[in-house]
Amino acid sequence: MIRRFFRHIREGFYGVGRHLSMAFSSATAMTITLILVAVFAVLMINMNEITKDIEQQVQISVLIDYDHEDAQSEADIGAAINAIDGVRSVTFSSKDDEAQYYLENYSQADQAIVDLIMSDNPLHDAYYVTLDDGKSLEEVANTIVNIDGVADVNYGGTSALEMINMLDVVRNGGLIIVAALTILTMFLIQNTIKLTIFARQKEISIMRNVGAKNGYIRAPFLVEGIIIGVLGSIIPIIVTVFGYIYLYNYTGGVLLSSIFVLIPPHPFILYIGLFLLGFAIVIGFVGSFLSVTKYLRWTR
Repeated sequence: MIRRFFRHIREGFYGVGRHLSMAFSSATAMTITLILVAVFAVLMINMNEITKDIEQQVQISVLIDYDHEDAQSEADIGAAINAIDGVRSVTFSSKDDEAQYYLENYSQADQAIVDLIMSDNPLHDAYYVTLDDGKSLEEVANTIVNIDGVADVNYGGTSALEMINMLDVVRNGGLIIVAALTILTMFLIQNTIKLTIFARQKEISIMRNVGAKNGYIRAPFLVEGIIIGVLGSIIPIIVTVFGYIYLYNYTGGVLLSSIFVLIPPHPFILYIGLFLLGFAIVIGFVGSFLSVTKYLRWTR
């Protein structure tokens, strides 16, 4: 009798130890996952804002043919450009405006060029076109160049498109990594809850025999999954909040160049913290729900 008693105690401690070990592993995996999720979330959101800024700054320069530099022709060209899908705004700049801009921004240019502009302005009247989506840059430019009266179109060529595509690749790659880490964490939480269920098979069977409903049996395991998620989110939230504030203050909000400007920490970092907490709760709940549902279906 005494030997059996101690055996039950030993088995109980072994089961509890194994369960705590699995729970700790799940919480650790959740912590690591959320730190990586936070890094990629901050990166992707900033990249998205940077991409939008670049797309808004990239303009198509439309030079008007000398033979069409009259009010009616230029008005017709402007209307034709405005009618193109994806065009957000069209701004007119006269050849005198172009000359003034050149002289103000390129004062160190060759004196012969400056003299030519001052004496007989060879520049074109122009339109500057901004788009809703930078991905349509080349398509819109090719449409504009075919408009009657347009002499030439410039938009930065492939370099602008390559930068926009590169930022899209970074965002999409981050989404794939986050999805893979999420699946891994859910799997670990599912195994943790499954271990708890197996350790309490007798109690669950008794509860079912006395008429306990599925919801009553599931509830403690679902709560455990949520608790694992919440515990696993504490360190990532702290690291993300203080890490981003430090990075922003250290860099002055600018990475590499004025093109890459970080989003101000407040209230951005608060939203990231709430997102991580909600994300952890959902992952913990879903992982435990899948495990409990599978067990209940097996016992019927």
